[in-house]
Amino acid sequence: MRTRPVLLVIAHGSRDPRHAATVHALVRSVRSLRPGLRVETGFLDFNVPSVQGVLESLAAEGVRDVVALPLLLTRAFHAKADIPAVLRDAPPQLRIRQAEVLGPSPLLLTALERRLYEAGLTPADKSSTGVVLASAGSSDPEAIAVIAEIAREWWHTGWCAVRPAFASASLPRTEDAVRELREMGCSRVAVAPYVLAPGFLPDRIARGAADADVLAEVLGPAPEVARVLLERYDEARVPRLAALGA
Repeated sequence: MRTRPVLLVIAHGSRDPRHAATVHALVRSVRSLRPGLRVETGFLDFNVPSVQGVLESLAAEGVRDVVALPLLLTRAFHAKADIPAVLRDAPPQLRIRQAEVLGPSPLLLTALERRLYEAGLTPADKSSTGVVLASAGSSDPEAIAVIAEIAREWWHTGWCAVRPAFASASLPRTEDAVRELREMGCSRVAVAPYVLAPGFLPDRIARGAADADVLAEVLGPAPEVARVLLERYDEARVPRLAALGA
């Protein structure tokens, strides 16, 4: 019986201790959904263990197959450059497949709505509520286009309006989107952070939401997010399983 590849979740890392705590909580959720799957966590910066350190430890144990999963919502610089560079420096005996980033996914829209309902909205509020889909932001046009498309898709599920906003690198800012939704005549305005863990940019989103009626929590260890991680893991390992005839 062939062993399943180890799932290595690669997080950005942050000086904010809430970031690592949230990442670890999410990883615990993933483990609970699939007992027996080995799941490790590595950070690109600020936190330990580092990605390189985890890869070296796995190689020393005799592990051979790894699925490296970027804990990212869009394909921007980290997914396209930073993570591939780290993986290229991995011990040569490791066979590593880089999984796709988490978004977009219908499950993530479900997680966003979960957070809004936890913050006080109800499904009956949708048609009168404008939502700001507030992401960290990126200078990558592909990533920005994805956020805009997610906002359009989410609007079609029944919200009064959905507007994208960005905490850095791109415009509009959260406060500008809140103002626009007010001017459109939405009865209430909610801000849904499209981010995985607390930190500097999520705090900026929160400040920009000062004039909103509702501010949801970050996605964090929502069960839907954990399920997306496992979906991306399975998608990444299928080609290898097919090649092996498994």
